[in-house]
Amino acid sequence: MKKPYRYEAMVLSCIDPRFQKPVHNYLKKKNFSGKYSAFTIAGAAIGVTHQKFKKWHSVFLDNLSTSIKLHKINKLIVINHIDCGAAKMTKKKLLNNNEEIAIHKQSFKKLNSIMKKKFP
Repeated sequence: MKKPYRYEAMVLSCIDPRFQKPVHNYLKKKNFSGKYSAFTIAGAAIGVTHQKFKKWHSVFLDNLSTSIKLHKINKLIVINHIDCGAAKMTKKKLLNNNEEIAIHKQSFKKLNSIMKKKFP
């Protein structure tokens, strides 16, 4: 029987087409090519933590749990970006950069809390 694949991390990133090449280049520069599983969703951390996208939360957690079991990962790399459509969808009016950055920070903080609770 084959040994299970072992990867270093899961990468959570945004679906924005403008963002795909920079994410790929960043991971290649950090020597992660071929060493991670990927989960791409609108807003990245925002999409898996904000109430506006609540239906998506369990899908991400189930995928992360599966990657932990199948790929033996022990790290989650989260990559958000500025000018994020999902961040804008969380507010009724257009955001300035400081408001958007606050939403990103809040999503990272909430995701960190979820990870500590579900995957200690």
